[in-house]
Amino acid sequence: MTSSLIDAPVRLSVTGLAKTYETAKGAVPVIADLTFDVRVGEIACIVGPSGIGKTTLLKCLTGLQSISSGAARLDGRLIDGPPEEMALVFQDYTRSLMPWLTVWKNVRMPLNHLRLPSSERDERIAGAIEAVGLSGAEQKFPWQLSGGMQQRVAIARAIAYRPEVLIMDEPFASVDAQTRFELEDLCLKIREQFGITIVLVTHDIDEAVYLSDRVIVLGERPARVTRIIDIKFDTPRDQIRTRSLPEFAQIRTEVFELIRKAG
Repeated sequence: MTSSLIDAPVRLSVTGLAKTYETAKGAVPVIADLTFDVRVGEIACIVGPSGIGKTTLLKCLTGLQSISSGAARLDGRLIDGPPEEMALVFQDYTRSLMPWLTVWKNVRMPLNHLRLPSSERDERIAGAIEAVGLSGAEQKFPWQLSGGMQQRVAIARAIAYRPEVLIMDEPFASVDAQTRFELEDLCLKIREQFGITIVLVTHDIDEAVYLSDRVIVLGERPARVTRIIDIKFDTPRDQIRTRSLPEFAQIRTEVFELIRKAG
């Protein structure tokens, strides 16, 4: 992690977070005693074996599910419901976009309940669409766009809202490899442009190492943090140069071994 981020204040704080589901057969603990911080402007990627509880964790962080014990705080305030300062981007963009609305109107959706002057609203929408590289596609419908372009619309909608924290759940898993690389770089770009703190769940170890300032590795069952790895690559990062670094291979191997042991 760069020195500027080390000195940055904590934006998202997770302390002893646990989640247990009550079922007909009894209590099923999914997450046990997770503790970590995410600082302002940081990209933190959460990785772990399938079924470890990564998506459940994101639902707890966004207030979509209750926390059984422990706490999650945003800027020191307890998260006990969806915070207005957060936006969420899902893997399945086809279900999050409204197919009967144009790109412009899809991006406008989260702004409808905000009391913004129309000029500021339009400026936010246009700026978000431009930031994700979709200028000229404002009047197209989602079904007229490729999968990668549809996910760009979902990201534009999130950043038009101007969240302090962007939560992303496997956001690039449903696109081809080249588009995935482009969307990863878009993620880095919007962090720099808008100063958004990003928490991203991914199954792709290379993606986590490439994007992150820190990789948070989950293991055991119920889930715990098994290791937090600082990533100190120079910026700006580059898909070829960064991934060719010996340190990249070393960290990727370390993360892979941790996940394999946990699986």
